[in-house]
Amino acid sequence: MFTIDLHLDMALNAIEWNRDYRQPVTAIRQSENGMTDKPDRGRGVVSLPDLRRGNIGLVVATQIARFNQTDSSLPGAGWNSPQQAWAMTQAQRAWYETMEADGQMRRIDSLVSLNEHVALWQNEAIDNNEKPVGYILSLEGADSLIDMSYVERAYAYGLRAIGPAHYSTGRYAPGTGLSGPLTPLGRDLLREMDRLNMILDVTHLTDEGFDEALDLYKGAIWASHHNCRALVPHQRQLTDHQILRLAERGAIIGGCLDVWMMKPGLTQRALFEAQTLGVTLDTLVDHYDHICQLTGSSRHCAIGSDLDGTYGLEQSPADLDTIADVQNIAGLLTKRGYSKEAITNIFHQNALRFLRSAWGA
Repeated sequence: MFTIDLHLDMALNAIEWNRDYRQPVTAIRQSENGMTDKPDRGRGVVSLPDLRRGNIGLVVATQIARFNQTDSSLPGAGWNSPQQAWAMTQAQRAWYETMEADGQMRRIDSLVSLNEHVALWQNEAIDNNEKPVGYILSLEGADSLIDMSYVERAYAYGLRAIGPAHYSTGRYAPGTGLSGPLTPLGRDLLREMDRLNMILDVTHLTDEGFDEALDLYKGAIWASHHNCRALVPHQRQLTDHQILRLAERGAIIGGCLDVWMMKPGLTQRALFEAQTLGVTLDTLVDHYDHICQLTGSSRHCAIGSDLDGTYGLEQSPADLDTIADVQNIAGLLTKRGYSKEAITNIFHQNALRFLRSAWGA
């Protein structure tokens, strides 16, 4: 089934992890044999060939670079000024553009390019290996936007979604692990994003920031990679109240495959051995089922895997070897009694409906 993934940190891995995503996962793992500088060395699960093999033809791909206000060990951290963080996001942008020039990827930033790309990927007469993987450019954490003029500058080169927060402190909003509302800069950011008709990603916002953002923002909203707090009681997950508020706004929620977000009692971002934890792709279906039962519909679920999001096999579901295995979720949903229409919704139709609505004007 044609599949859309709402969250992949591809350029981060390509540049800071020095991974050649044009190679299959097996080759990338072999190239990292014996390396110990990152906990997930030799354990990555994402590559462009494996996306094609899994029929994942469109992804939301990130730029990410945090301004180092507190803990430099946090994902995406390490830059001591917004200017340095901006420079890193531009290096990441350059990687996506070189993948376009190489015929590996295609930027999707309008209704026309979206419809053309989906038609290509749904054309079974063309082999997937001959198709570029489409990407919608998103900024995870807004620290790198030096001032408000950079929002329009980024929009001009194709940025279409922004999540104001990431982990810990942020110039625009506090993130995972903290509490409190948006900063004054964050409120200005939402107004500028509204003006440009951008997508607001509420992922990583605090509870207070989430409520304030939904009150202030008039445009399209999604939660690109989130699971359910009713099943995993942690601030990083969505409460039932938040899920219902998102559903009221026509939002979609991308189910995330980082195991600490799938099963209760696991320490945030710890190094796991997923084989011993009893977390499988079917565990994610528990979260989908909770959202569907709560909202009374399958229209708000999507895939937002966050695979290779600074972790690999050690922190992925035990029955997932590469991202191509995401396709197996369809059979698990069927076993739970989900109809073909509902499964199609989750795999791509909800995301397409959302994007066509957001960009249709």
